[in-house]
Amino acid sequence: MTSRKSIPWIHQWSRHLIGAIALVGCLETAWLTVAELSGSAADVCPTSGCKEVLESDYATVFGLPLTVYGLLAYIAMAVLAFLPWLLRQKTNKSFQSKVQETTWLLMFSLGVVMLIFSSYLMYVMLFEIQGLCPYCIASAIFSVTLFTLTIIGRNWLDPGQLLMNGCVVGMVTLVGVTGIYANVTPTADSSTSPSAEAVNTPGESGPPIINTSGNSEMALARHLAAIGAKNYGAYWCPHCHEQKELFGRQGFALIDYVECDPKGKNARPQMCKAAGLVGYPSWQINGQVYPGVQPLETLADLSNYQGDREFIYPFPYQ
Repeated sequence: MTSRKSIPWIHQWSRHLIGAIALVGCLETAWLTVAELSGSAADVCPTSGCKEVLESDYATVFGLPLTVYGLLAYIAMAVLAFLPWLLRQKTNKSFQSKVQETTWLLMFSLGVVMLIFSSYLMYVMLFEIQGLCPYCIASAIFSVTLFTLTIIGRNWLDPGQLLMNGCVVGMVTLVGVTGIYANVTPTADSSTSPSAEAVNTPGESGPPIINTSGNSEMALARHLAAIGAKNYGAYWCPHCHEQKELFGRQGFALIDYVECDPKGKNARPQMCKAAGLVGYPSWQINGQVYPGVQPLETLADLSNYQGDREFIYPFPYQ
């Protein structure tokens, strides 16, 4: 009489853990997708870095929020994890065995894809955008955990072949993700003014700002920059220039200005499209878009500015 070899606990519970983590990832990405599509992504962010990440060009792929693709990946992982149980009562043992084998291979491959994609986005977050997004970090942790569980969650009969498959899937994923983001302009370095670009792209510029900023204009500009407010405009737009003159040259240099015309200098038209603008200029403050030239008093009220309001230039600017 021989004793049955005990099955390691991780092999017994690996599918449960993979399915549970995937479901948590589904909830997170579904919530963020709703926030992105409703234009309230900034409202759910606990940090300014989080706003920068979710509102960057990297957060949109083929016209859809990146969270949509994350949601689909988590759904696929959850389905693959639970599929053998769903078919357990309806199929014979031979078919169940094939389903087990196939779903493990697919989960491993999907785990590699999610790991590579998350690693690339973490690099972008830390070194390109230079902000911290708690939701992105959580999703990266989920991806690493899922990948690890697909490796240690079962007794793979041919580890060498598994490694080869993982390398092939990883290389294809890396080439794909770098191709997707090849034309994305890196965002500003947080150590410089919000309107500065990491890469200074050539293009048309509007007329120079003539007015000199006062202390109140400078203080309001710093406040707007600190809360992540953005001013959208176009180099040829006279009302955009009018808005700039209200701040003055030194003050507006602190504003996170987004050039919407592709022909303009340091243009970021994708951000303008994602913001759903109805005209220029427009302000985005705390996730809400306000079209038209705004008096500095109004901007102070909308942004909850508590500083000095002895603004120099009247509205509308003459």
